[in-house]
Amino acid sequence: MNTLGYAILSALGRKSYSGYELGKYLENVWPAKHSQIYPMLTKMEEKGFLVHEIVEQVGRPNKKIYSITEKGTEALKKWIAKSPSEQIHRDEFLIKVYSSWLLGEENSAKLVHDRIAKLDESIASLSDKITEMEQMEELETTSKDFGRYLLFSRKFRLAKEEKDWCQWVLGLLKNKKVNFTVFCLAFTGRFNLLLDGLPWIALI
Repeated sequence: MNTLGYAILSALGRKSYSGYELGKYLENVWPAKHSQIYPMLTKMEEKGFLVHEIVEQVGRPNKKIYSITEKGTEALKKWIAKSPSEQIHRDEFLIKVYSSWLLGEENSAKLVHDRIAKLDESIASLSDKITEMEQMEELETTSKDFGRYLLFSRKFRLAKEEKDWCQWVLGLLKNKKVNFTVFCLAFTGRFNLLLDGLPWIALI
């Protein structure tokens, strides 16, 4: 079973989902197309990792609701205990940024502004989810919602950090050049401040 299969099990470990709902959940952890999800669900059910039941709907096609089995839970536990493989990160935006020297200032700035707009949407959505969870009195680390809270908090922080980076890029585009002398002086100042706060033994 590949990583998509385990991502599906991680979702079903919390609650039962339809194939469509799984697709929405996976957007947060392991994005996949429905053309990938449904064949995987069939394969996993054949191997006994999950089961489904038919839910009848009035005026709509009936839908399948999938649930994890004991065998699926054990497989997920064993997989989680292993160290993850090296992270794979694919982002079309980064390829375009890498080749931004071909775009010119105006089009490069538009590329970055478009990214900021998407980040703002993501930040707002994640903030709502995090706020909703933080309204609880407390959250046990053994709760099924604990991992969800960690995931959303990480994505929120990464989105905020990337937005700051985008603003930095816009500043560079506006200045039309990068002054590395200024960068080196700023870095040296920060590094000296860091050293001032460290015990001398830590510098050996």
